[in-house]
Amino acid sequence: MSFLIEMCGITKSFPGVMANNDITLQLKQGEIHALLGENGAGKSTLMSILFGLYAPDKGVIKKNGQEIHLHGPGDATRYGIGMVHQHFKLVHNFTVLENITLGVESTRRGMLQMEEARERVLQLSRRYGLEVDPDALISNITVGMQQRVEILKMLYRDNEILIMDEPTAVLTPQEIEELMKIMQGLVEEGKSILFITHKLAEIKRIAHRCTVLRKGRHIATTEVATTTVEELSEMMVGRKVDLVPPKSEVELGEAVLQVHHLTVLNQVTQKAAVNNVSFTVRSGEIVCVAGIDGNGQSELVYALTGLLPAAAGSVYLDNREISNFSIRQRLLSGMAHIPEDRQRHGLVLDYSLAYNLILQSYFTPRFSRRGFLRLAPITVYAQELISRFDIRAGQGSGTMVRSMSGGNQQKAILAREIDGQPRLLLAVQPTRGLDVGAIEFIHRQLIEQRRQGAAILLVSLELDEVMNISDRILVIYEGELVADVEPLQVSYQELGLYMSGSKREVMV
Repeated sequence: MSFLIEMCGITKSFPGVMANNDITLQLKQGEIHALLGENGAGKSTLMSILFGLYAPDKGVIKKNGQEIHLHGPGDATRYGIGMVHQHFKLVHNFTVLENITLGVESTRRGMLQMEEARERVLQLSRRYGLEVDPDALISNITVGMQQRVEILKMLYRDNEILIMDEPTAVLTPQEIEELMKIMQGLVEEGKSILFITHKLAEIKRIAHRCTVLRKGRHIATTEVATTTVEELSEMMVGRKVDLVPPKSEVELGEAVLQVHHLTVLNQVTQKAAVNNVSFTVRSGEIVCVAGIDGNGQSELVYALTGLLPAAAGSVYLDNREISNFSIRQRLLSGMAHIPEDRQRHGLVLDYSLAYNLILQSYFTPRFSRRGFLRLAPITVYAQELISRFDIRAGQGSGTMVRSMSGGNQQKAILAREIDGQPRLLLAVQPTRGLDVGAIEFIHRQLIEQRRQGAAILLVSLELDEVMNISDRILVIYEGELVADVEPLQVSYQELGLYMSGSKREVMV
């Protein structure tokens, strides 16, 4: 059988890490081929080699049976290969049209000719169901729309091989549904898609074949239709995985977090993003705030952690009002925070792993003396957490965090936040973009914190996560709480009605 793309015996190493070890991947014409593996399994590295961002140490790449050499993304584009990166490569103060045409602009006598480009972009958007506003600034459009722009960039360049790296990691359920339809439409038009994901249900839904990587090695390539989700997860992790974490009954304690009539303004529009919200989280309880992205969840968490001021209302932690506390005062009072955006708010990417693990405790006598950091205790502490939380870093505690996979970055944040045994843990999208093994690990850690008596406020867009680990679900819609329900008493469909604003409980 002839293949559109073949990657044969690809090997690539970085200092301390064998990212790809003799991997072979074959893509058929008109196929959606999923690439599955744990965080750090080598998926993104392999696709970056196919896009010309890295050169392999060994191995060859063939297109239609002919060996090709890729010295950069420009070469990949000439061979019809395009890539949507997990973290979008867009210029935020450029328009949609300017981003799509960037690098391949039409000019006449040194002047940009944008009208033809605009018409072509509009034609492509209509043809593939990717409607966008060409004149909108990237900074003003949703993440889902930004992803449409990335796909249109590939189509504008006539790419026939589309690489999508974690395309659903930052999308809402509705946007994921739209993307699946778009991908199916692209394949029907003759495109071929390499689809990197951690989400087994998505692979079952849309992929024809799946290649599984584990620790840089090729484990299997399988027909998706004849392979179960459980078999895929076991191939990926190397063991059986609890897709629904075990959770015992815990006797609830005193109220740890009390929120009274909290109102938070949107910093751009100055309208209420959170409107008169009240709720309580008790010791030994996981309360989940569920809702479609953009309904006030971020502003609620920012107000609780001190990242945004509240316009009205009050917040109590262990019966002590903390509404006017600084961020550090809140942390020292027993609050911990796993932020929504791990790279922007959770880590300093150009610091070492060790320094990131002490970001909230570097000033204590354990780690500093007379204004100087104590490097030996810091290194010992970091190594303890690396071992305890299975953080995989090529150069140990000295690894620059920027070079670590998303899952290991998230484990580092989790380790730092729960090592201090917090009274209240705010976990915002704690498993976004993670594989089933990492998700299982993080869910077990949250449930263990619950068992030890912490109060946990979980914010999640993943309905499986909401239903599987919550003790109580608060549904937020347009900044207001519209339901307070227990997972066993509500269906996915009913939860969806609350989230879309079609149904509302009378809140006391």
